[in-house]
Amino acid sequence: YWGHRFQYWRDPWADATGKGYQTIQSLLSIGSGGVFGRGIGQSMQKYLWVPEPHNDFIFAIVCEEIGLIGALVIIGLFCALLWRGFMIAMRAADKFGALLTIGLVCQVGLQALLNILVVTNTIPNTGISLPFFSYGGTAIVILLCEMGVVLSVSRYSSVNKG
Repeated sequence: YWGHRFQYWRDPWADATGKGYQTIQSLLSIGSGGVFGRGIGQSMQKYLWVPEPHNDFIFAIVCEEIGLIGALVIIGLFCALLWRGFMIAMRAADKFGALLTIGLVCQVGLQALLNILVVTNTIPNTGISLPFFSYGGTAIVILLCEMGVVLSVSRYSSVNKG
């Protein structure tokens, strides 16, 4: 099982209509976006080509619609979220708040990183969704609660230091 999984990750074209189909369509979607993209809502790959375009492989559709520039902006926003989370953790009033903040922002950052690496075929497919983008009500509610906790740590630390 693992041997086949590794094989189709390294060469998805070995089974282009089976195991490698999703990866191939994802790469075609990213490539067809070019530098500036086709435009918001103008993706062609999301119509029956990329399986799960609203969930695991939404980053490929985003890359097709807003291009390389937009993808870099999204990656930059995730990096800014991580950086800001670390700044909040460094200024936290207590060690628990600092560790909680680091854990929450690292979880979001790692989830985003893994999704982007899967969509670009840098690592094998894992089924991890892109935070704040992928479809799913429960996931967005949990992410927003996590960010609320991080903001609470930030507010509590600023009240104690002010």
